[in-house]
Amino acid sequence: MNDRILSLLGLCRRAGKLVIGADPCIDSMAKSKAKLILYANDFSQNSLKPVLLQANKQNVRVLEVNRTKDEISFSLGKLCGVLSVEDKGFADKLAMLIEGEQRGE
Repeated sequence: MNDRILSLLGLCRRAGKLVIGADPCIDSMAKSKAKLILYANDFSQNSLKPVLLQANKQNVRVLEVNRTKDEISFSLGKLCGVLSVEDKGFADKLAMLIEGEQRGE
């Protein structure tokens, strides 16, 4: 696997700094632990709405990862479409990689 974003997500999960699922992500934001919210490009908009509302209320940055739920789930070993990163270092590096990819770098 030579996907830097998915590799970094796996590392983040092994470090215990990744929360998986909509409700756990909302809880993470409510406890002011979330530094960044990521969601798959095929994640349901209905499921995403409450996450976005909480992120807006808590002023947490949200980014779409240009990967499917299946790709993310395979790399993490758990079914997931939305993630909360609870470490500033991981969040900053992931945001940099995702935004660079979106710009075509």
